[in-house]
Amino acid sequence: MPTPPVPTPDPAVTPARARFAAPGSVARAILLMIGAVFCFTLMDSVAKALTGRVGVVPTLWVRYLGQTVVVLLLVSPRLFSVLRTRYPGLQALRSVYLLCATAFFFWGLSNIGIAQATAIMNVNPLLITLGAALFLGERIGPRRALGVVAALGGALLIIRPGTEVFSPYALLPLGAACFYSAYALTTRFVGRDEDRWTSLVYTGLLGAVVMSCIIPFHWPTFDRTSLLLVGALALLATLAQLLLITALQQGEAGMLAPFAYTGLLFATLWGLLFFAEVPDAWTFAGMAVIAGAGVYVWHREAARPTPTREAPR
Repeated sequence: MPTPPVPTPDPAVTPARARFAAPGSVARAILLMIGAVFCFTLMDSVAKALTGRVGVVPTLWVRYLGQTVVVLLLVSPRLFSVLRTRYPGLQALRSVYLLCATAFFFWGLSNIGIAQATAIMNVNPLLITLGAALFLGERIGPRRALGVVAALGGALLIIRPGTEVFSPYALLPLGAACFYSAYALTTRFVGRDEDRWTSLVYTGLLGAVVMSCIIPFHWPTFDRTSLLLVGALALLATLAQLLLITALQQGEAGMLAPFAYTGLLFATLWGLLFFAEVPDAWTFAGMAVIAGAGVYVWHREAARPTPTREAPR
């Protein structure tokens, strides 16, 4: 999976539950979220280095196989109950969406700067807001619609089609954002009736099976450096996933949402340290527009009125 996109809050539960969260628990959840983003962006840097040595397909295979092994180990005591799903077709479809998103993102990473790719990918929360209105019947007001348009404008500042700095590879993270948005919307639908772990198992399992069938036709020669990168990718992917799961268990997705944009800072840092990539002024401007629009839409989502509920006794 690429850098974790910003979680979208459930306005029916987030504000009410956030008010009763213990301060220590909130701080711990925020630190866990930032730690997860740190590991995900560092994993993307490793993936960028690895795709340059062995190609995109082997890198995807390592990524999905590592995730699947970790998740299966975590759910092994109740594996058979977790594997039961009411939506086998939709589970397969959402897994395909995420596989396409990861493939497009890794392909883009191998050809453009990591800060650029991460910034463009971060338009997905706004696309999710738009998709929820179009396909799930959720209401989107003019202010949130303006946020979506602003984020796409920020992406265009980075991609700059029609200029001499334009690269068609910059469209790949945008495609990844679209696929991820489709994945998130499908997940939101099945999540009404499915266990979170069920969705997590199927997400990694289908990708691992598909990539394991493809990898024999793209088997590379792994030198010592490549093997070290493979180990780092598996380790970071595992740690990032565990930190993210723990953060979402201790804090509400809506409360944690803005902290996912720290990924833009980390991605810029890794690009500078590992690949000598220095984003230009237009890229920084696009990052600021995307992050600002995302935080604004998050604020509007979190501020939506919640249904009146009887207080717990």
